[in-house]
Amino acid sequence: MGVAIAQSYPTKTITIIVPFPPGGTTDVLARAVAQKLGPALGQSVIVDNKPGAGATLGAGLAAKSTPDGYTLFMGAVHHTIAPSVYKTLPYSFEKDFAPITTVALVPNIMVVSETSPYKTVKDVVAAAKAKPDTLSYGSNGNGTAQHMIGTQFQMLTGTEILHVPYKGSAPLATDLLGGQVTMSFDTITPVLPFIKEKKLRPLAVTTAKRSSTLPGVPTMKESGINMDIGTWFGLLAPAATPKDITAKLNTEIVKIIKSPEFQKQMFDIGAEPVGNTQAQMAKQIADETVKFSGLAKAAKLQIE
Repeated sequence: MGVAIAQSYPTKTITIIVPFPPGGTTDVLARAVAQKLGPALGQSVIVDNKPGAGATLGAGLAAKSTPDGYTLFMGAVHHTIAPSVYKTLPYSFEKDFAPITTVALVPNIMVVSETSPYKTVKDVVAAAKAKPDTLSYGSNGNGTAQHMIGTQFQMLTGTEILHVPYKGSAPLATDLLGGQVTMSFDTITPVLPFIKEKKLRPLAVTTAKRSSTLPGVPTMKESGINMDIGTWFGLLAPAATPKDITAKLNTEIVKIIKSPEFQKQMFDIGAEPVGNTQAQMAKQIADETVKFSGLAKAAKLQIE
């Protein structure tokens, strides 16, 4: 039965739920996949933005959608952080979703406005120590990777910096450019155009190695801070989706990710394409959930 369903699948439009507004990395990656997946499967693939509650609103809607392969979800590292940070969630990320594949890894980057007096990470640390709770950093919401990075940055540097949560990268960038927040730790993708236009100044990437897109920007480790956090993005389906369908989706999406055209597209936006197996993605989710649980406990991070 499953094989027969998978052979005829899809027979109608597929929707990818994105838990952030348009313009952020999750949205950009979902649209890049949708654009190629539609022709590959012979059906339309559309993106539906459902932002809010630190990316957990869209996840809850996707988890409860019909498990027939016609609703997919663009998840991210945020969803492995949320279980440790939110007291209650309307879904279980590990139990309510079937992994399809990790689309890309994107380094996070510490940026300030080009008009900011801070030229290095050390400048920020010195200013934050001199005036606790006067500097601020914006994130894509409570319990997101940016929130976790900002929290860890304070723990590692002994500083106190105000956290300002936003619904996504676009509204955060507006306030960052306008000087309403001092800095952000967003992924490279949404801030790259502003860096190229010399409107935002990159200070450091938060991953262990430098970004191939911005090789001149040092790592946090090179700046004296022992940090290694990046953001992965991947496609999932509701857990009860037939295995033959998720396997077919994995095959088709990995083909897209491995294509030279998609690889170049990812490089241009600061992303590192992945395209792994379903089992590898499941392990990644389990490992990251454990890692962030430890970080959240150490930081006493809890959201009602």
